[in-house]
Amino acid sequence: MVSVSSPGTQPPGGSAIEIAGIWKIFGKRANEALAAAQSEPLGKDEILERFNCVVGVADATMSIQPGEIFCVMGLSGSGKSTLVRHINRLLEPSAGSIHVNGEDIMAMGDSALRKYRNEHISMVFQNFALMPHRSVIDNIAMPLEIRGVNKNQRMETAQRTMELVELTQWGNKFAHELSGGMQQRVGLARALAADPEILLMDEPFSALDPLIRRQLQTEFMRLAAGFNKTTVFITHDLDEAVRIGDRISIMRDGRVIQTGTPADIVMHPADDYVAEFVAGISRLKIVKASAVMQPIEHYEQQHGALNGEAACFDESTSLGNLIDASLATNHPLAIVNAHGSRIGAITRTDLLRIVADGNEAD
Repeated sequence: MVSVSSPGTQPPGGSAIEIAGIWKIFGKRANEALAAAQSEPLGKDEILERFNCVVGVADATMSIQPGEIFCVMGLSGSGKSTLVRHINRLLEPSAGSIHVNGEDIMAMGDSALRKYRNEHISMVFQNFALMPHRSVIDNIAMPLEIRGVNKNQRMETAQRTMELVELTQWGNKFAHELSGGMQQRVGLARALAADPEILLMDEPFSALDPLIRRQLQTEFMRLAAGFNKTTVFITHDLDEAVRIGDRISIMRDGRVIQTGTPADIVMHPADDYVAEFVAGISRLKIVKASAVMQPIEHYEQQHGALNGEAACFDESTSLGNLIDASLATNHPLAIVNAHGSRIGAITRTDLLRIVADGNEAD
C-alpha cells in the first residue's frame, strides 16, 4: 500500500522536489517486508532471506532546490535509478511521499498524472530511446505532437532546440545514421523541446566513449547554465557527479548515505564507504574558497584588519588557483562576494591544512 500525504501539502522551504521516506520493496510479501523493515534494523540481505523480497529504495529522503543539478550516485544496485523513476511515477512507492513544486504526485489520478508527465517533466535515458522510423527533427518534436501542438509550431521549436545542441545539419537524418554521442544529443534536445520544469537524466552519458562523454558533459553544463531547469542526474561515476552536480546524494543498498556539495563530500565523507568513493578525487578543482576561508570577522579578531594590498578572489575560486595565488604573495588572500565585499580571508596555513588533510585521506 502506498502511504500518501494530504493533497496540496506544500514542501518545506520551497523545494522543487521533496522526497520523504520513500520505500520500494519488490516481491509478493512486500507489505510484510516493509512492516518489518520499518520496525526492525533489517538490512537488504536479511529482507531477501526472510521474505524473498528485494529492497530497491529504503527510507530515502532528499530535498532538491529549484534550478539545481542534483546528482544521485552509487554503484549498480544502490537504488539510484529505482528512486528517480518514482519522481514521474513510472514506479509506485511502497511507502513515502513525493511533492513536485508543492503538488503531491502520489495523489494524482490517471488524467492528472498524464498531464504532469507530458507538460512538467522530461526524462533522458541511457539507451537514447529514439524512434527509428522518425527523423531527428521528428524525434525532437514528438513530445509536442503528443501535447497537440500544431505542426508549424512544433517544427519551429524543434529547429531551435536542434541549434542549442548543435544538430542543425542533421534534422532530416534517421537515428541509425548518427553516432552514439549525436543520438544522445537528440534525446537531450527532445527533453528540452518540451520545456519541462523538471529534467530526469538516468545515466545519459554512461554508454558513450570517454571523450564523447566528456564533450557531452561540457555541452550539458553549458545548456544548464542557460535553461535553469531543476535536474536530477543519475550516475555511477563520482567524477561525473562532481563535475556536473551542484549537490550530490550517495546511495548504498537503497539508502541515502550522504548528501552535500562536492566539496562537502570530498572534505567530510560520512563514513568509510563514502571515503573510499572520494579517495581518488583531487581537491584542487573541487574545493572552493568558501569552504577554506576564515570568516572576515574571525580573521580580524585574531590578526587585525586584513592588509589593504591583499589580492581579492571570488568565493568560488578553486583550491588550485588559491594555492598558485598564495605562492605569489606574502599576504593572506581576501575573499569577496558577488558585490565585491570582503567576506573572508585565507592564509597559507589554511591552504596547507586542507592539502595535508587530503593527503592523509589518500
